[in-house]
Amino acid sequence: MEKRPKKLLDRVREAIRIKHYSIRTEEAYVSWIKRYTLFHNRRHPLQMGSPEIEVFLTHLAIEQHVASSTQNQLTPGIKISGYGEAQNP
Repeated sequence: MEKRPKKLLDRVREAIRIKHYSIRTEEAYVSWIKRYTLFHNRRHPLQMGSPEIEVFLTHLAIEQHVASSTQNQLTPGIKISGYGEAQNP
């Protein structure tokens, strides 16, 4: 029986736990990753890069009125999701 590859959010949770981040950090990153992928029509973060992050941040700032300090949580979460860090936990 073949093992199925882990889903994106399962890999994210695993990467966060390996780094011993708090459960609240894990919840925040998972939430941001969900919002980010839904905003981009469920595209996988590996298929996106800096331009898509910039578009999402602009959307948050202008249309959602999200504070910049809150937006700062997004980038590390996206990196862990596969765009960066999760590839080398």
